[in-house]
Amino acid sequence: MVRKPGFLDDTCGTGPVEVLPGAELTIALMPEALIKGRVTLSAADPARGVDVQLFARQVQDGSPRWMQKNSARTNSNGEFRFAELEPGIYKVLTREWMDNDPEATTPGGQLYGFPPVYYPSATDFASASTIQLTAGQTFQADFFLVRQPYYPVKIPVANTEHNGGMNVTVLPQGQRGPGYSLGYNRGRDVIEGQLPNGKYLVEGATFGPDFSTSGWVNLTVGGAPAEGPAMVLARNNSISVNVKEEFNTADGHSSGSWSDGKHTYAIRGPRLDLQIGVAAADDFGPQRSGSIREPAGANDDSLVLENIAPGRYWLRLHASRGYVASATMGGTDLLREPLLVVPGANATIEITMRDDNAELEGTLIGVPATPAGSGRSSPQDFVYCIPLPESSGQFLEIPAAFEGRFDYRMVAPGVYRVIAFDSHQQDIPYRDAEAMKAYETKGQIVHFAAGQKVTLQLQVISGGE
Repeated sequence: MVRKPGFLDDTCGTGPVEVLPGAELTIALMPEALIKGRVTLSAADPARGVDVQLFARQVQDGSPRWMQKNSARTNSNGEFRFAELEPGIYKVLTREWMDNDPEATTPGGQLYGFPPVYYPSATDFASASTIQLTAGQTFQADFFLVRQPYYPVKIPVANTEHNGGMNVTVLPQGQRGPGYSLGYNRGRDVIEGQLPNGKYLVEGATFGPDFSTSGWVNLTVGGAPAEGPAMVLARNNSISVNVKEEFNTADGHSSGSWSDGKHTYAIRGPRLDLQIGVAAADDFGPQRSGSIREPAGANDDSLVLENIAPGRYWLRLHASRGYVASATMGGTDLLREPLLVVPGANATIEITMRDDNAELEGTLIGVPATPAGSGRSSPQDFVYCIPLPESSGQFLEIPAAFEGRFDYRMVAPGVYRVIAFDSHQQDIPYRDAEAMKAYETKGQIVHFAAGQKVTLQLQVISGGE
């Protein structure tokens, strides 16, 4: 292995490489990228002790999401620095910072603070500029904070049915993003804290072993202490799932089991053939998810997604037999569009499964042979089947064998772009039509009909191309 200050460690995730006697090996090192800057106050004084947060754009389940990468606190000169960054897209912001200068603060008097600033000078996370970093680049991101009056705010919480705490999220102008915060006073059942003038959406969420609740209120702060309407917490939704299996063969009628620690129950049919879950579809916010409720007894074949908070979700489906031909709720195609969960809605998801799969096999062009004893222990080349917009089909990742062969027998019929890469790709935004335009010149367009077997030869593309 090779390590060097100022360079990233093993960015390709290959780990140690075994070298055969007499063989020549080149190890590529990627220089780190940096984001640094200085935070100053209204009077051009340096701001010491301000929290600065770094968010990176990552792709999860085919959708771009903003994830917190790191945080730093400014030094006595108001300076901060983020090091060891990979090439990518980032956003930087300051957290709100209260003015605790004893010379400027009167006990019992007006509170002052410095609201968040989203680089370069935006007032919410969605409007902040993105920072596109390349390998070895140093980016200067300076902030100028403006002192503003802060006012006490209070939001009563009604009908609490929990014994734990509450997660509180503050959204300026209703835009999702970090920066502001309020706290929950469990003893008084009230959300409280301080905020500057503005309009906010305040969300609350509780989590318990049996059920979870959520609620939200609009709050306006206008030059005086503010009290919002009571936040009414409602139990999160449960969504029934009906699965229709239109299988042509009797193959695969296997059975499984599930245990609650006391009893073991046989499971069959859709509960065995299909894994169902949801994941948040918004590009920022809590990584809300949900899965199918465990069976209540030996004869419970019902499928229910439980404890789903209001919001937008992608439906996650993994078939161990056949494929998902359709998934709908009302008039929404959940294979192409997000699932919208609204409070109190009594909705049902309808899923159809079939087993007239298409098959894919083929070879990769330009894959070097793997000599015996080379130490290579896992496939490096991957084939990706990406359904085209408005087409049926489901995203697939297929690892290739060492000799460049690949074989997959459970392809959902549809039209795909099929691409081979020389490494695992974690950031294919297959749910983002605009971002997928970057792949328009890559791979091959292939139509998979029901029951068809397709044979391909694919040129391997370097992950960086």
